[in-house]
Amino acid sequence: MKGLLRYAITRILMTIPMLFILLTIVFLVLRVMPGDPVSAMLGAHAPERVIEEKKEELGLNKPIMVQYVNYLGQLARFDLGNSMVLKQRVSAPIKEKLPATIELTFWGMFFTLLIGVPLGAYAANKRRTGRDFGIRLYGNIAYCIPVYWMGLMLQLIFGVWLKWLPVAGRTSPRMLSSQFSKTGFYLFDTLLAGNLRAFNDVAVHLLLPSLTLGIVLSGIFVRLTRANMLDVLKSDYVLAARARGVSEKLVVYKHGLKNAFIPILTMLGLQFAILLAGAVLTETTFSWPGMGRLLMERIYLRDYPTVQGVIVVFALMVSVISLMVDLLYAAIDPRVKY
Repeated sequence: MKGLLRYAITRILMTIPMLFILLTIVFLVLRVMPGDPVSAMLGAHAPERVIEEKKEELGLNKPIMVQYVNYLGQLARFDLGNSMVLKQRVSAPIKEKLPATIELTFWGMFFTLLIGVPLGAYAANKRRTGRDFGIRLYGNIAYCIPVYWMGLMLQLIFGVWLKWLPVAGRTSPRMLSSQFSKTGFYLFDTLLAGNLRAFNDVAVHLLLPSLTLGIVLSGIFVRLTRANMLDVLKSDYVLAARARGVSEKLVVYKHGLKNAFIPILTMLGLQFAILLAGAVLTETTFSWPGMGRLLMERIYLRDYPTVQGVIVVFALMVSVISLMVDLLYAAIDPRVKY
């Protein structure tokens, strides 16, 4: 237990320099890019005097090192600063949009595992057959498909042609989220309010974007699960279980899959960062009001503090998930020691 606690503390402390390096890169890149927030706000034809006054107001006329030190001082006080474009704290839109991104990411990962892991295990059990070849082909194709293209195809098929599912937003226009939104997690909030009509509406809006992420990332888990299951199914304990007459399903999907799950869990933590990157494109494609869409909007407006704040939150989420995955190793495999 002491080793586990020491490991957790070490990982948390390692997060600090990682954030420092990431924020330094983002800070510098934003300021060397063409354009600035003042031009975005006032337009290209604003008087020079007005532009200079606005830059002084926002602190953009100071040397970059002074701006950088001031920003680090704000972060040390857990202050993400103020938006340069809108008169609001950076934390306000992040607090509003973050639940939507977490909800989309969670269900995207759910569909990833639901599709990828069983298919990979089934392909390993039916290796060198037509079904194995078909599943491997699916995994390779899914891995290569751009997430925005998959989103557009699902919108076209299920939203335009079949008219089964909505293609944009978190709720229908007539569904007022203020009637049930308490935590920002709409599925949970609608259940908490006992509003089944709103729950169904939120669920159908969530289905296509989360399924888009799930299908694209499932290709990785199909290949990974199959490769690890092939090794596990050759193990002595699997051969012994089969010799004792244990059913094939129990051997493959209980004993085999459980022991093959450690590398899958590792990839799960690594893919979380990719899932957040995919969520940026998915949210744009489906007009999903989350952090990814907020990031894209504020990049266009050159809203430096908001972009930096979103990056900080993304980095913290990835660090927390990676730490949780590492700590889960001990629960799944007692051989893992810290």
